[in-house]
Amino acid sequence: MRALAQFVMRGPLQAGGVAAVTTAIPLLFWIGAAVVGLVILRLGLSQGLSIGLWALLPALGWSWIGQDPTALAVLLQVTLMATVLRATLSWEKALLGGSFLAIATGALLPVLYPDMLDNLVRAGVSFYEQYNAEVARSLGDELESVIRQSMNASMTGTFLVSGVLMTMLARSWQAGLYNPGGFREEFHAFRLSGPVAVLCVAIMLAGSFLGLNSLLLSWAFGLPLFIAGVALVHGVVGRKNMSGQWLVMFYIALVLLGPSLMVLLLVLAFVDSWLDFRGRIKPSGPAE
Repeated sequence: MRALAQFVMRGPLQAGGVAAVTTAIPLLFWIGAAVVGLVILRLGLSQGLSIGLWALLPALGWSWIGQDPTALAVLLQVTLMATVLRATLSWEKALLGGSFLAIATGALLPVLYPDMLDNLVRAGVSFYEQYNAEVARSLGDELESVIRQSMNASMTGTFLVSGVLMTMLARSWQAGLYNPGGFREEFHAFRLSGPVAVLCVAIMLAGSFLGLNSLLLSWAFGLPLFIAGVALVHGVVGRKNMSGQWLVMFYIALVLLGPSLMVLLLVLAFVDSWLDFRGRIKPSGPAE
């Protein structure tokens, strides 16, 4: 991947070509988004937008002709977050920008892609009626509404997660080329400020009380807390100079335990925003 990043930064023709080709190829759109993010982070929004136009055309093609907004949504997410990150040098602000864009995306999906959502909802209703009739009966007339909200939130959340990961990939490329070790240091130190952590929790909880799509709000504003929780684990491992096997075990546990460990990470990230666990840990030898 480093070789690809070096090739991209040789000039606008190389960057634009890679962005256009990878966005046009199914399942490679994420590379195009990361390329645009790298250019924005290194050269600024003006240069990034000129490269982004190369990726935008095939993304619009997928969105309009193929009725698949994934490439377009992820490209917009990366463009926004990379722009905010370059301007503010704050992952907190970048993630919040992505979260608010995710809310806007969730509101626009039913308007711009009603047929796609209708097909997904019909498939979901059919699945529950055939394989989980008890749940279908208990929800009754609300089954379709619940599935529609779930599908909308899941798609939007997937776009957001992909956008965050591609922005991180672009940042790691930038660090690898121009500031070795910079992304690792940046990620290990990342934590939310107290007010932002409270804001995220408040918005997540407000959905059910206000009759909004609580799953969508949980995806959008739970992700900054989750990223902060993962950064806390990485930061503690690095500060204590522990073996990388601890991180391998952490990710295996994350896959096996799933939601339970995710909730724990959210709680730890919230508490860490006020107590700063890493600042209280005495470094153990040189950083890993």
